[in-house]
Amino acid sequence: MSAVQADVGSNQSAGATVARQEGAASFREVLDSEKFIVTMEITPPKGTDLEPTLADAEGCRGHVDALTVTDNQSSNMSLGALVLSLRLKERGLLPILQVSCRDRNRLALQSDLLGAAHLGITDIMCLTGDHVVLGDHPEAMPVFDLDSVTLLQVAHGLVEGHDMVGNELKGPAPRFTLGAAVSPGSEPLEPQLLKLEKKVAAGAEFIYTQAIYDMDRLRSFMEQISDLDVPIIGGFCFLKSARGCQFMNNNLAGVTVPQSLIDRFEKCDTSEARLECSIEISAELISGIREACRGVHLMALGWERHVPTVLEAARV
Repeated sequence: MSAVQADVGSNQSAGATVARQEGAASFREVLDSEKFIVTMEITPPKGTDLEPTLADAEGCRGHVDALTVTDNQSSNMSLGALVLSLRLKERGLLPILQVSCRDRNRLALQSDLLGAAHLGITDIMCLTGDHVVLGDHPEAMPVFDLDSVTLLQVAHGLVEGHDMVGNELKGPAPRFTLGAAVSPGSEPLEPQLLKLEKKVAAGAEFIYTQAIYDMDRLRSFMEQISDLDVPIIGGFCFLKSARGCQFMNNNLAGVTVPQSLIDRFEKCDTSEARLECSIEISAELISGIREACRGVHLMALGWERHVPTVLEAARV
């Protein structure tokens, strides 16, 4: 989602684990529960071999409530998100399909949404998408026929039984649960707040945040949107090194890794020490997000195998 965290008693923690092991048929069920939500981002491969990706997903079975499948993440070409979402669903895992406006016009977007619904994939993240110049095909022609707000409106129209121009759909209408994204670390923040209000008005039922590492900023953001009745799921990318933190600060709009976290990595002189530091920081971030948000979204960036350890360290 590149565009797009508290200590608990042992009985409560065990209950949440059992709920995740049993699984949910839809993300709406997860939202309707009272538990702290845990989701993880998973990225389709650049190629046709899905086995390593599916193994990463299986390794988190019972630890996360849903897997958010990216759509050509960061404008880098990969296997289609719908294909991976279907394969996850076939294995009894719960996918949330990202749909980006960057690569498709309104015809293709509506067609893909109907196709997802036909396959039983009804949990959808509506994103505008990163510009193609940021990815591995910078010469590609961007589309951006719609943006995230109008895509939400279109998807909500499909739920009501009609397409974007009012034509009636044949057969049962889709029953989507729609999500969107917000960046609490953007400066100025006002445009993000205004667009978030539009997204909720357009039908967004849950919101993921862009990676957030400053808990004071997150709490301030949550206070400013306290009148919006929508679950907020705070996200962060796993930090791996001081250099990686500095790369985020220099290249990801709206993302700021505090110097205090960078300093902790600077003291690590081995890969083992950096991994231990990453797990400790991730657990701390989950605790901070849990105090402010309805759930946490983990962007492991190739470290999906460490997600269970991080959640155990955070006592989730």
